Amino acid sequence: MIYITRRERFSAAHRMFRQDWSDEKNLEVFGKCSNPNWHGHNYILWVTIKGEPSENYGFVMNLNILKKIISEKVIEKLDHRNINLDVDFMRGRIATTENLAVAIWDELKPEIGKQGALLHCIKIEETENNFIEYYG
Repeated sequence: MIYITRRERFSAAHRMFRQDWSDEKNLEVFGKCSNPNWHGHNYILWVTIKGEPSENYGFVMNLNILKKIISEKVIEKLDHRNINLDVDFMRGRIATTENLAVAIWDELKPEIGKQGALLHCIKIEETENNFIEYYG
C-alpha cells in the first residue's frame, strides 16, 4: 500500500459558538474563539490518499487531478472566507477544526474514489501548536 500526501494552505475566519446559547455560555465553553467579531487562522491542510500503483501509469493517482479536486472542492470555498457564513459544506455545524476535517473528508472522498484511490487521512493545522487528524 502506498500513501501520498498533498499539502495545501488557506486562510479563513470563524467563530465557535452555538446560536441557542448566550454569549456568556459560548465564552465559558469556547473561550476567545467565540468572539462575536470572528477571528482567523492560516490553516495548513494535508490530504493523504492510499492505494496500489496502477500497472499502466505507475502511480496511485495523478497528483495534478488530486490538486484540482482539493482546490475546487475545498480551497476555493474556504480561502479568505468566513467558515460560518460562506462555506456551504459547513452550514449547520459548529466551526471547530474537528468538524471542518469531517466536512472536508465528506467533500473529497467521493471524488478521490472516482480516481481509483482511497482517502486515508485529513490533517488540519490550525495553529503551530494545534492540529487534528481524521481517518473517516
